[in-house]
Formats: sequence, C-alpha cells, structure tokens
Amino acid sequence: MRELVVEAKVDNLQEVLAFVDEQLEELDCPMKVQMQVDIAVEEIFVNIANYAYTPEGGAATIRTEVKEDPLLIELTFIDHGIPYDPLAKEDPDVTLPVEQRQIGGLGIFMVKKSMDDVKYEYKDGHNILRIQKNI
Repeated sequence: MRELVVEAKVDNLQEVLAFVDEQLEELDCPMKVQMQVDIAVEEIFVNIANYAYTPEGGAATIRTEVKEDPLLIELTFIDHGIPYDPLAKEDPDVTLPVEQRQIGGLGIFMVKKSMDDVKYEYKDGHNILRIQKNI
C-alpha cells in the first residue's frame, strides 16, 4: 500500500494523478484503463477540493493498493470534511435531453459506471471512498 497526503486544493490534482499513474504504469496498465482511472481520480479529488472543507480547507489522503487474482488497483480517498455520501444521490437520467436534466451528479455517475466497485463509508469523522478497477 502506498499513500499520498496533500492539501485538498485543485492545484494539487496533477500531483495526485502522477502518484496514481506511476503505480498504474508499474503494472503495465492498458492506456484505456489508466484513462478511466484518471477520470475517476480527477472527479473524486476535485469534489473533495471544492466541497469537503469549504471554506477553511484541509487534507486529502489517497491510498493505493494492488491486489491480485484478479489483478486490480484499489484507490481510497479519505478526508475529514463535511460528511457526504456521493453514492446516496440518485443517478441522473441520461436518456433525457440535456435541457431537461438536473444539474449535478454526472461525475460520480461516470465513476460508478467506469469502475468495477465503488464504496463509501463515514467512519471516525472521515469520509472514505474506495474505488476498484480491474487491470
């Protein structure tokens, strides 16, 4: 398991992506899978940066763990910001015309559709969001 702790600021997104991508490259991860993971990481981290600590700011922890049989990467995002379960919101109706859709929710919907497993828990004052992607 590897861990990165950064200030939850959008300016730190590139550092977070580099941290994750380094490990994906070590696994010879296919580019399509890496792109899916990167999009999910960006969505989750930017949401933490924009909403978890408003207005005071705080840290975000990103943990990565490689599991085998099947080979997969598990990423865990931890913050101690405002309790929020992004999985509790109903998925947007993507069959509606754009002008009839409600604002919000599309990013986490994309995460749920592109990852193999997504789980949330609030424990000991921390939001903990885990995503898994088979390599």
